[in-house]
Amino acid sequence: MIIKKVNNVQEALTGVKDSMTFMLGGFGLCGIPENSINELVNLNVKDITCISNNAGVDDFGLGLLLKKKQIKKMISSYVGENAEFERQMLSGELEVDLVPQGTLAERCRAAQHGIPAFFTPAGYGTEVAEGKEVRDFNGKPHIMETAFHADFAFIKAWKGDEAGNLIFKGTARNFNPVMCGAAKITVVEVEELVKPGELDPNFVHVPGVFVQRIFEGKNYEKRIEQRTTKEA
Repeated sequence: MIIKKVNNVQEALTGVKDSMTFMLGGFGLCGIPENSINELVNLNVKDITCISNNAGVDDFGLGLLLKKKQIKKMISSYVGENAEFERQMLSGELEVDLVPQGTLAERCRAAQHGIPAFFTPAGYGTEVAEGKEVRDFNGKPHIMETAFHADFAFIKAWKGDEAGNLIFKGTARNFNPVMCGAAKITVVEVEELVKPGELDPNFVHVPGVFVQRIFEGKNYEKRIEQRTTKEA
């Protein structure tokens, strides 16, 4: 059995350099790889491209990298909760590629499965389709989208074993599974790391073959992006 465990986040991010492309799991602030993001801030890597559903908020998640202007380009679906993102985009400081959410997920999955490209109707007739091949299927136009190419994928799971098998919890599952194995190196941080054989295989969401490095994270804040309550 190949053991994927590394001792800490510093060891997990060995090889990270300027100008790389990173995938980061999460949806809003749910299921984001907090430890890995904080270490990217500490490493002060520059000119990076981030593939993520969104860019966190101003003082948390990917917003921390934006604040230090470490991100050159964002490939994402939704950016409405980050004022600094909006400022950098409108000023031309940040390159942005907005992708329909389903297309974003499928471009990750295509990379995961070694599929170079696929056709989708999403985005046809909009700016998303500019410069892309169009074909008709069953009388409906589809545009060709290509798989992503990333150097690292940073993933957050609830529980994993030292062989890299993963279990996600609730909505934190989101983009994390389709990003596993979709980059040259997949780094996973988990809340609980156990020995091989301790996970029930019937509940494993992602097998260890898609993971290169795994470590047990610390001090998860798990912020709620927007809390809505009502009086009792």
